[in-house]
Amino acid sequence: MRHPKPRLSLELRPRALFEQALVLGFVLLVVYGLAAITVANLDARGIKTGFDFLWQPASLGISESWISFTPGQDSYGRVLVAGAANTVFVSILVIGLATVLGVVIGLSRLSSNWLLSRSAGLYVEVIRNIPLPLQLLVWYQILLNLPSPRQAITWGGAVALSNRGLWLPTLAWNSSHAAWFAAFLVLTVVLVALKRLANKSGNRPIFPVGRTLLTLGFFGLLVISVFSPPRLELPVLRGFNFQGGMSLSPELTALVGGLTLYAAAFIAEIVRAGIRSVPAGQWEAAQAIGLSRRHTLRLIVMPLSLRLIIPPLASEYLSTIKNSSLAVVIGYPELASLINTTMSNTGQPIEGIAILMLAYLTISIPVGMFMNWYNRRAALVMR
Repeated sequence: MRHPKPRLSLELRPRALFEQALVLGFVLLVVYGLAAITVANLDARGIKTGFDFLWQPASLGISESWISFTPGQDSYGRVLVAGAANTVFVSILVIGLATVLGVVIGLSRLSSNWLLSRSAGLYVEVIRNIPLPLQLLVWYQILLNLPSPRQAITWGGAVALSNRGLWLPTLAWNSSHAAWFAAFLVLTVVLVALKRLANKSGNRPIFPVGRTLLTLGFFGLLVISVFSPPRLELPVLRGFNFQGGMSLSPELTALVGGLTLYAAAFIAEIVRAGIRSVPAGQWEAAQAIGLSRRHTLRLIVMPLSLRLIIPPLASEYLSTIKNSSLAVVIGYPELASLINTTMSNTGQPIEGIAILMLAYLTISIPVGMFMNWYNRRAALVMR
């Protein structure tokens, strides 16, 4: 069974209560003093404070956003929402790509192939020791100096890369697919809730939840795709640019590529260190029962190494979210960049910085909570 969770004792002595109340009062007094001094200085200089500017029309433009925005009509609050959406999109995309690439590079460093191992090691050492803003600028300049769309670099007619950005194929889904996704989400919530109830009552679930969801999801999507197949949209050169598919601007492409390569180098070292922590006896025992190296790695070594991989991996994920603010050096309109512009236009620096801190906390805390939950799930079972 797992180690029992430590219980917090609420039986405090009067002296301890007095000391904690004294410390809390001192902290509150310091915060109040700093706030009073700040407000007094702002009033003396005629600087208006407050968050009323969030409802004022914003005249600034956003080059690309996942949320519709009309300059001069929409408010500064919508500007910040658009910036937060861009930050979340970049963070999710980079974390997913960097995790896959980092695991591959980390395993490559442990390969018995000399060339593969040394190449992965060289990649890690070079990428980790070059400042990230410099890497973003280098990738951005490389993209801007690529050929025009008429001479774009293409792969199989489905992917195109030029100085206008990156074009990828997309699937055009219809209403039946949207209904299937909604039903699958509801089914997932219901099955997970039933499993939790069964675990709390001490009974085993009637059926395996994970396999059931995968089976129902696969066959449901297969049936819908047969009767209402999604349409594949490929980027096609028309005139001076590509049309169709999904396009990523040079700024977004450079940001995602630079952040992914940078984060993958650190994740590779985390994976390598975690695998190295598994005692050699585990490898020898697996070989003694006839397991191949691939099965040993997948079934024994990786599950054992997760207890050391997950904590630093969570820190790397949070660092990646915060590193997305460096998009300002290449002009991508993410949250920090738009808040800087908002502060310049409205003259509300303190409110802008407070909103920026709160926004990054709001984005980072769920990631940290999820990784802590997964870390507890992957912890070793002690008997």
